[in-house]
Amino acid sequence: MSEKEQDETIEIIEQTEAVETDLQAEVDKMKDQWLRAVAELDNTRRRAQKDREDALKYAVSSFARDILSVYDSLSKATDLSSGMGEASDEMKGFLEGVNLTLFELNNVFGRYGIQIINPENQSFDPNFHQAMFEVPTADVEPGQVVQVMQVGFTLHDRLLRPALVGVSKKI
Repeated sequence: MSEKEQDETIEIIEQTEAVETDLQAEVDKMKDQWLRAVAELDNTRRRAQKDREDALKYAVSSFARDILSVYDSLSKATDLSSGMGEASDEMKGFLEGVNLTLFELNNVFGRYGIQIINPENQSFDPNFHQAMFEVPTADVEPGQVVQVMQVGFTLHDRLLRPALVGVSKKI
């Protein structure tokens, strides 16, 4: 083989190596883009799944807030009826119906993940309670809920309505 042929062969080999290097860089770049696209697709799928689960889990929140006033009315009726003395048979039947209705409403709340917050004699938690007034007292340590004006509610782990409470303070 002549020197010219050897030079041409070396030049072809160098060009081939350069093309291989360029092709490998292009393959690496495409592989990186593909991996990023797959990761983004997976993240999008997970976000969509979580959004769908949250939508199902919290879809009743507006309705639940609206129905809380019904719970309040039934609860007040049962509280008042317990303070009544002797009642007629008709009134007893009516009050029993109110109590059963409240009981069934509590069952429905439980099925849909609505929990009652009744914090009496617990520490005040601003995440779930709204302080309406302070009660100066030496009987209870400061920061304790001493009176519940209105119970609160959560839907799964979200607050629907805070409990309205009176909190003890140091005299």
